[in-house]
Amino acid sequence: MNGAKLPQVMDAIGFANPGGPEVLETERVAVPEPGEGEVLIKVAYAGVNRPDCIQRSGAYPPPPGASPIIGLEVAGEVVAVGAGVPEEAIGARVAALTPGGGYAEYCTTPWGHCLPVPQTLPLKSAAALPETLFTVWHNVFERGLARDGERLLVHGGTSGIGTMAIMLAKAFGVQAITTCGDEAKCEAARKLGADLAINYREEDFVEAVKAFTGGEGVDVVLDMVSGDYVPRNLKCLAEDGRHVTIAVLGGAKAELFMPMIMRRRLTLTGSTLRPRSIAFKSALADEIEANVWPLFTSGELAPVMDQTFPLGEAAAAHARMEAGEHIGKIVLEVAKGD
Repeated sequence: MNGAKLPQVMDAIGFANPGGPEVLETERVAVPEPGEGEVLIKVAYAGVNRPDCIQRSGAYPPPPGASPIIGLEVAGEVVAVGAGVPEEAIGARVAALTPGGGYAEYCTTPWGHCLPVPQTLPLKSAAALPETLFTVWHNVFERGLARDGERLLVHGGTSGIGTMAIMLAKAFGVQAITTCGDEAKCEAARKLGADLAINYREEDFVEAVKAFTGGEGVDVVLDMVSGDYVPRNLKCLAEDGRHVTIAVLGGAKAELFMPMIMRRRLTLTGSTLRPRSIAFKSALADEIEANVWPLFTSGELAPVMDQTFPLGEAAAAHARMEAGEHIGKIVLEVAKGD
């Protein structure tokens, strides 16, 4: 481990027992040391994501070897490196996908999971990017094979995933259709570029999609709900359409009519990012840096930001996310970095 003299202990957010947002509290814990191929980041901001809330509730334990501290994305400065990482990395401003540990003053992550943050990109914005950017790029464009001229349906258009999916769809010539829970959120999605925003509480999204597409349907569905949404999503798909599931917020089981899937040549797939190998996520980071990251570092695209909370108010950040009031990304300010 190299770098300037570092403290031995730090503030981090932990919880004694799983439960609601109120179980989160500030703890004093040891500063982690970077292992082989890892860097230690002095965290300026940490992104808040739905999996964080699920982990806090006890339903999403960290994978073997990962930090028990919540937090899947950060932005800050590299202050130390492990074996195999060039010394020149020290001092770099980075945004990083982490296996855990983001809700803390210092966090380790593989060097290959870091993306460079120029001075033109605020660290607060950078911290709001990795988890949703990695997830959407892989699932919409790699697993879902979305391409120029096609149509995408994504539920929850004002969530972190939803806003990222709409932005990337429009950037790569894909028509974006989304669902939201009220008219204000629908309008926010339209301003972001959604070609159609459907208030699912007032309108049947299946019929709305059919009407908008002239009965043709969409080419890709990015599904975060699962459960009884799956058969409805499949009715929205065009022939040869792809259905990609990334979360099961509405239930883990779905009832399907297989002859329809066969007849219309539909593809059902899905993935979870966190358990994937370091090598896979490093390769994904390389692809994102080459194909998508310049859109954000140039200012052509920017993450939709909701609200910023101090690290010590992580419980309030989780409560806001679970209330469903947010539009865009919620972040925690750990230390002013800009």
